Amino acid sequence: MKTDTKISAKKSWAQALARPAAEFPLTQLLVKSGKIPAGLRGTLYRNGPGRLERGGMNAGHWFDGDGAILAVHFTDVGAAAVYRYVQTAGYQAEEKANKFLYPNYGMTAPGPVWLRWSKPVKNVANTSVLALPDRLLALWEAGPPHSLDLQTLETIGIDNLGNSAGEFPYSAHGKCDPMTGNIYNFGVTIGATTKLNLYKSDATGKILQKATVALDGISMIHDFVLAGKYLIFFVPPMRLKVLPVLAGISSYSESFEWKPELGTQILVIDSETLSLVSRGETEPWFQWHFANGFVKEDSSVAVDFVRFADFQTNQRLKEVAAGETRTDAEGTLWRVHLNPQTGKVTAAEELLDQPCEFPVVPASELGQDSRYIYLAMYRPDVDIVPERFGAIARLDTQSRNLTIADLGENRYPTEPIYVPDISSEKGWIVTVIYDGNSDSSEVWIFDSDGLSDSPVCQLELPGVIPLGFHGTWKSAV
Repeated sequence: MKTDTKISAKKSWAQALARPAAEFPLTQLLVKSGKIPAGLRGTLYRNGPGRLERGGMNAGHWFDGDGAILAVHFTDVGAAAVYRYVQTAGYQAEEKANKFLYPNYGMTAPGPVWLRWSKPVKNVANTSVLALPDRLLALWEAGPPHSLDLQTLETIGIDNLGNSAGEFPYSAHGKCDPMTGNIYNFGVTIGATTKLNLYKSDATGKILQKATVALDGISMIHDFVLAGKYLIFFVPPMRLKVLPVLAGISSYSESFEWKPELGTQILVIDSETLSLVSRGETEPWFQWHFANGFVKEDSSVAVDFVRFADFQTNQRLKEVAAGETRTDAEGTLWRVHLNPQTGKVTAAEELLDQPCEFPVVPASELGQDSRYIYLAMYRPDVDIVPERFGAIARLDTQSRNLTIADLGENRYPTEPIYVPDISSEKGWIVTVIYDGNSDSSEVWIFDSDGLSDSPVCQLELPGVIPLGFHGTWKSAV
């Protein structure tokens, strides 16, 4: 039973966000237990908000924090890590001023109302990363990526990916087709007509093809799914009240209205031509993240995603920034089956009836029927309202068997990343843990077939890594 006392007491995960993260240089990591697998060679990259306060003022939403990247390099001589803020223009200006200067997703610009409308939104580069052959991209929702050095994480600058039009929105959830090497992504532009911009790049990141699809109003599109020869978007039934945002009176976060009567719109795109195949509509829901999608033998499409009843999840994520969550708004894992030629849903089923998020499949199986989905979950028998995820798990989509790694009290994982072994058929799950018992962060490595067992290796990081969003793995050549 939930009580006011439990909900009002801050949990230990809040310590990780209570102060700005401290950068650290490339540092050899100590092995706390076990040993690094011989076939684990490459680099783990993770992105997330590293700073949620400036000059005594707190950010308005978890999404507003300045991006900070962790890289953990695994080589024959061990593991070494480096942690650095992305040196965006906004970050540098606010560092110099020691105060917030710009509006963001959950913040209006500081200062008089009549001056706010002219201030651009800060690109915080804090959501995910994309590892290219010669550079790392720090990704954000509504602006261009920033390039970083793969080894040192030194910021190179804004990267237009060969796009001659200059800066453009490039989302944090690009998909790399393992069959072709093509990279797909999108961005939304707001104007007289709201447009979904589609991008196809080669393996170097260079944009080779672009297209646009008109949208019915301004919704929240955070992610999409690659499903064989299709790109599929679910457009939630919500609309942005534009004038208060433009006037600087309210933030984007505060200005979205939930409109269930609109239903969820489904857009099916041909991945080869980037043309619209179909546009359908179904019952209302909201989603942040997709796990995967694939074309079935009968030519229908299955899409796995974490489904929320409404947009109350946004309020809960806003509360994370304050270190105290009170809103009960969780999602569960669903699979919908749809006809790609009509965009109509033919069936829907709940794959996992427990709260979860950050679903991941092996990168080599993206867009194909993948048996296992890895997720972040809550520990058994905890009051989830004031807590954050304290376990990771693997769901077998065939047997529906769930294998859980309970990390212990006051330990909080990031999104579980599947890592292929370079010398065998094995796989590993790598996650960064914040340990509230010792106010420290570690890298934990699990056998992907043995999540319920103890980690095969634990590595001590030299500083605290705040709870963050997404990461990726780049295997050694």
